[in-house]
Amino acid sequence: MKVIYKPFGLVMGILSALVAKRIFNFTWTKLDDEDPPKGTTRDAPWVKILSAAALQGVIFKMTRVVVDRYGAVGWNYLTGVWPGEKRPDPDR
Repeated sequence: MKVIYKPFGLVMGILSALVAKRIFNFTWTKLDDEDPPKGTTRDAPWVKILSAAALQGVIFKMTRVVVDRYGAVGWNYLTGVWPGEKRPDPDR
């Protein structure tokens, strides 16, 4: 049953990226009037580039975790099988 979850998880990952991009763009417009700079933007200051990258990383990771968790909960509800680990490995 966990093998069948893989394509479901892949689709959920793509959807989480789309949602995270919209959240990031919405958040950035509240912080700055300009578009978020990329690392290759010539005249953008380092502070703006690094803060945009940090904000984007936090938003993408948190959105992915929330979508993964609710996807696993939904999968467990539908199939009765948890798609991941039951408990964290104590050796890690």
